[in-house]
Parts: sequence; structure tokens; C-alpha cells
Amino acid sequence: MLRAWYDRQPWLVVLRPLSALYSRAVVRRRQQYRDNPERVWQSPVPLIVVGNITLGGTGKTPMCIWLLDHLQSLGLRPGLISRGYGAAPQATPWLLDPAHDEAAAVGDEPLLIARRCGVPVVIDSDRPRAAQHLLAHAQVDVIVSDDGLQHYRMGRDLEILMVDTARGLGNQRCLPEGPLREPAERVQSVDFVVRNGAAADSGSDYAMALEPAALVNLCSGERIAPQEWRGDRRVTAVAGIGNPERFFITLERLSFEPVRHAFSDHARYSVDSFAGFDPDQPLIMTEKDAIKCSAFARPNWWYLSIEASLSDAFAAALQQRLDALR
Repeated sequence: MLRAWYDRQPWLVVLRPLSALYSRAVVRRRQQYRDNPERVWQSPVPLIVVGNITLGGTGKTPMCIWLLDHLQSLGLRPGLISRGYGAAPQATPWLLDPAHDEAAAVGDEPLLIARRCGVPVVIDSDRPRAAQHLLAHAQVDVIVSDDGLQHYRMGRDLEILMVDTARGLGNQRCLPEGPLREPAERVQSVDFVVRNGAAADSGSDYAMALEPAALVNLCSGERIAPQEWRGDRRVTAVAGIGNPERFFITLERLSFEPVRHAFSDHARYSVDSFAGFDPDQPLIMTEKDAIKCSAFARPNWWYLSIEASLSDAFAAALQQRLDALR
């Protein structure tokens, strides 16, 4: 369905009655929480939601990593809450132990963020409960919610909406006719719109670029700059993310010749997942995939570490809003 939504296939019009029902339902639900603020849990510290209104990858995880690093650079003590998509059934809320937890148990994105940023991370599908657990078990003075834009029972002080520039809002229709979780007008009500892949800031929207930082060997931990690669340029490329094509295009821009292997977002991997791949051909995957493959990785397996880059204008606007909240 993702391809049909973003290619704006005309046959989707047959789903418009269902889309209209869905749209009315989500608008009514949001309004109910706005009309009854006593139903909303409000954090005692600033809470920032990084979310989207579309299905498919928009760059939430790199944005969360940039935001957490930036908050720490300001002398703040941030923590993160996440649903923990793909986590094994367990007692929640769960405060991650980055050194011992595995992605299969706690989810790939929360574990990646915990290891990259060194901040406390709690997973729970109940966002207010996750935030309360974080506050009770860690010293934090600002909370970042990875996704959760539609979790209106959780109060929030700032909303950052992520949009993939190449895909936009697709056909701008709600589910199931289109990819939207909420009507397109929702874009107008958030605090910041960040467009992943945009060339530059435009008006009130801010651009985010994902820049390759290093190739990291899954077995040895060796890190090299992409331009220092001396191996075969024809590589097996693995991506189990919301928009795998973005990763493959990045490899091409780095002068690789990727043999594409797209897996589902949050895919669970085993040795059998790579059966039939050429074992002598270097393999490059995303960092989110690598966190699930280190136990059975081969010496010629690498992941591409990326860094999000945002403008000074965005950092200044964010600082202004944070100062107002504090």
C-alpha cells in the first residue's frame, strides 16, 4: 500500500468513504482530549514529542538522536520514552540496560538511541506511564518522546513533526485511502515541521540532512570514513527501515554499487535471513539493522553510521522555546 499511497494511485478513491470515517474519528478523539484537559497527564518537566502523521519512515530516530545530543550540550539531562516497537512481551514499563538488553527484547530503535546517546530510555505502549517511570527512576529535566504524536492522553510542551521531503504527505488522504494518521491540516498545529531531505529551511519549515559519518565493522568495531573504503565497490546492501530506498541511494552517492535487499521495518534477523547472499561480497547495512545482527555477523559486515544535521536557525528557535518553558 505504501507505494500506491505515495504514487497517488487513482484506484484508491474507492476507499474514500472509509478514509472519511477514519478522519472524523481521529479529529473527534483529539478534540475530546482538548475539551477535557483533566484526562491528560501533564509532565512536571518539559516534554517534547518527535512524531509524524504518515506511515513510512520519516527520520524520527536520527532526529531524536540529534535532539538528545543537543539537549545534553546545553547542560540538560534528557531522557527518552518509546513504545518499543517489536519488543518481546514483558513487564512494562521497562528501563533499558544498554549493556545487557537485546533488540529482540526491547526494540531496535530504543536500544540504538540508548547506546548512541547514553541517556535513560523507558519503553511502554502507555506513554504517560513510561514518562512517570522515567521520572521515578532517572534524574531527567526534559523528556523526549520517540513518536507518540497521536497519544493525546500524554500532555506535551513541544511537537516536532517529521516529514520525508521526497514522499511528502503522499496523496494527502487519511487511512486507508492514504498514508495519513491524521488529516493534513494537523501540520499547521505543531510547533516545528522538520523536512528530512530538504535542501534548506523554507519559511517556518526546517531542513534536516542525514550525513554519512562512518562505516563500522560489526565484528571488530573498526571505524573508517566512507571515502577511506578500499574494498569492492559492489556490496550487498541490507535495509530494514521505513524507507529502504533512501539508504540504497545514500550508498550510491558514496560510489558503492549496492545489491539491494530491502526487509520490512523492524525486521527480526537470523543467520537464515542472509542465506543465499554471496559470503565473499562485503555487506553494508543500516545501524538499526546492525544492532540486531552483531551476534552472527561475518568479518566483512559493516554498518553505515549517519548523523542528522539541522540549521543554526532551528537550534536557535528550539532554544527560544525551551527558555520560555523553563
